[in-house]
Amino acid sequence: MRAAKPAKASKNAGVLVVGLGRFGSALASTLEALGQDVLAVEKSPQLIAQWAGRLPLVEADATNPEALEQLGARDFAVAVVGVGSYLEASVLITANLVDLGAPQIWAKAISAEHARILQRIGAHHVVLPESDAGTRVAHLVSGKMLDYIEVEDGFTIVKMRPPREMQGFTIGQTKVTERYGVTIIGVKSPGLDFVYAAPDTRISANDLIIVSGHAELLERFAARP
Repeated sequence: MRAAKPAKASKNAGVLVVGLGRFGSALASTLEALGQDVLAVEKSPQLIAQWAGRLPLVEADATNPEALEQLGARDFAVAVVGVGSYLEASVLITANLVDLGAPQIWAKAISAEHARILQRIGAHHVVLPESDAGTRVAHLVSGKMLDYIEVEDGFTIVKMRPPREMQGFTIGQTKVTERYGVTIIGVKSPGLDFVYAAPDTRISANDLIIVSGHAELLERFAARP
């Protein structure tokens, strides 16, 4: 095990990111930019060389439980398994973190079957980046939505342009919740700050609106001219 850059991650509060592929490196660099304490673990010398000096990282094979033990993996608040393409490695690393008692384990999966395995062995959160991105983009290209986030159990938040029938009216006048079963939670007008929606908030054609509700209801609402 070799440190490529002195780790500045403060354990008990930091994030351990295992794997510096596209997912892991994007995650680690974003957390670093946000001021989070991060320590990345990667076994590929090529990736270590690519990221040395840019991230706090250690060259180690996380499929070896002793390597994770030496890193103090259990002391990090969150551990993320960014290895997805190699199923065996993904499962071994996740199992090692479970055995070490890591308090919060996030793991990347590349299929529904992979996700089920990770959940069964003890990962607390499993993400399928490609599947999630595909679902999100499908909603965006099929209508007027500009952004789409499914929270849980069908509850969704979208950013969109207001339907023509709402333009020039206040939210109270449109009765949008009564008529369509969705809720406008915020409005962003050009050149102005975002505001939380109120019954007297007036909607214009150039506004962006943030709307929440069940995915099916939002699809119908966004399909209005």
